[in-house]
Amino acid sequence: MNGYFDIDIWGLVAAVVMVLIAAGISALMKTGVATSLVWATARSLVQLLAMGFILQYVIRQDNVWLVIGLIALMLLAAVQITMGRATGAPKGLVGIVLLALVVTMLLMLAIVAELIVRPKPWYAPQLVVPLTGMLLGNTVSALALGLSRFFESMRERYAEVNTLLALGATKWEAAKPSMISSIRLGLLPSVAMLASSGIVTIPGMMSGQIIAGKSPVSAAKYQFVILAAVAALTLVADSIIIALIYKRCFISYDRYFVPEPAKQLSLKDLIRLRKDVHPDESAAELKRAAADDRRMSAR
Repeated sequence: MNGYFDIDIWGLVAAVVMVLIAAGISALMKTGVATSLVWATARSLVQLLAMGFILQYVIRQDNVWLVIGLIALMLLAAVQITMGRATGAPKGLVGIVLLALVVTMLLMLAIVAELIVRPKPWYAPQLVVPLTGMLLGNTVSALALGLSRFFESMRERYAEVNTLLALGATKWEAAKPSMISSIRLGLLPSVAMLASSGIVTIPGMMSGQIIAGKSPVSAAKYQFVILAAVAALTLVADSIIIALIYKRCFISYDRYFVPEPAKQLSLKDLIRLRKDVHPDESAAELKRAAADDRRMSAR
């Protein structure tokens, strides 16, 4: 099969115009998201085109060190995004998250690329780099969700955990319900995608290969491998992270220590957020309303 349909500059312009129309409607309705929508669209376009040119260069060079360097940058970015989205997680988890992602990514790449697909050369950039991006992109959100849920659950179970420790439970036994809840919640999106793919949805990789003129059956096999790898990567990475961080909720003599909650918004942050929602208010009104919101949240 062949017949790839390219998108020219006018196609990109039409896509941008669609977003601008949506942003205009949002501005008329005063939803407060018009500026964010336009900014996110511009950022997405620039980032995707930049990655396209970078991948084009890496594929043409066919150099193993360029591939390894690009994967390392993607891993660092994935760690930063994970920690940014994990609300309520304490500081000092970057090394643990990076370790878990590196170990699991190397394992998944070895299995998927070298045992299942078996490209030549083994570091084929047109396979390894996009594969890494898809695995990390689907795993980052799940890991952030799992981290947030773990610390939230440990805070909610404060009395229960103290009771278990008083009755002689170990740290592992006291934290186990929160650990299971975290891993289960992080895995739900992958399980849902596995269950619905091919019936409710045609996932992105399969759609992309079909649009590029590849065989739908071959595209379906590739998509299944990716979905299976994402589910396995999410479960293994989340399990490693939770197993390495659960002791941070305890101090010596098996005493429970409530993790420090997420940083509260400052008055300046509240003013900026309120300005996005109420752009017509004056500076004095914004400051007074933000101060009132802060006092109410403190109560």
